[in-house]
Amino acid sequence: MKILIADLPKAQNRNIDYEIDMLKEAFPDVETVVYDYDPEKKEEFKELLKDSDALLSALIMMDKEMFDCAEKLKILSLTSTGFNFVDLEEAAAHQVAVAAVGEYCTEEVAEHTMALMLALNRRLKQYTEKVEVEHRWVSKDVGAIHSLSSQKLGIMGLGKIGRAVAVRAQAFGMKVYGYDPYLPKEVADGIGVELVDVKFIQENCDIITSHMAQTKELENFFNEEFFSGLKKAPIFINAARGASVDEDALLKALDKGLVRGAGLDVFKDENPKLEGNPFLNRNNVIITPHCGFYSQESVVLCQKVSTENMIHYLKGEYDQVNRLVNEVRN
Repeated sequence: MKILIADLPKAQNRNIDYEIDMLKEAFPDVETVVYDYDPEKKEEFKELLKDSDALLSALIMMDKEMFDCAEKLKILSLTSTGFNFVDLEEAAAHQVAVAAVGEYCTEEVAEHTMALMLALNRRLKQYTEKVEVEHRWVSKDVGAIHSLSSQKLGIMGLGKIGRAVAVRAQAFGMKVYGYDPYLPKEVADGIGVELVDVKFIQENCDIITSHMAQTKELENFFNEEFFSGLKKAPIFINAARGASVDEDALLKALDKGLVRGAGLDVFKDENPKLEGNPFLNRNNVIITPHCGFYSQESVVLCQKVSTENMIHYLKGEYDQVNRLVNEVRN
């Protein structure tokens, strides 16, 4: 049996021996191959994939081209909760199971969201520039600052992470509204969040944060029409998936003052070119490198669950897989 552990180099920056040891304990004769994926060397990756029985990955675009060459692949186990980089129809057509990690970083992403919210609202980037660059010790010339308790928060997507953000924001005294057409009202009521439509959030919220799962229908959800409908020049935060935001539209909204600040943990491109990036060097924008999920504890948990998913599936223990996304059973 051959198991391929492959991803973008940044996603491979962990102790992969942990996964290898788990796999060898489960399958003593297993062959494991670790590969840092480079989109410019796709054919090299496809050769490795050709005779692999299982793939452990997260950020490689697995489409028809990839599945066509995966002649022996039985399972793609994702080291993530999201699966927007996988064509699920093609996976099913090729009888490849797709497993994901049901939950491993809710607290981390919620904390990261609050960190971005607090830093942008308190204008910490401007204050740092005043002190470190201009050597000025001032308090009132960075623009108006309002307490969080005086502001309304709109959460787009009230899954586990969105609900965790709501609880934290309420601890700061914020009134929280949520948009989630799939969430039962009683669940929102249970955490004191009022469910509203998108227009209400556009017109009434001072801060908007996205925690929606990425689907084809939600691609470019935050587009020019969305930003042009904003009434309160809110802070906009995206700690979910980059594909949900039309980046050109967000840039225009920032330039026009429709958005007063932005906190972005993700871009459309998982390996973005940073030189000359138009979002950089703005004192009202904070960019972090898709690190909202990260803590020592969350990484180990993700490794454990994703590897266990693969082991359980290959042993035919389908009911023990943490989350089998497409229900393919070989």
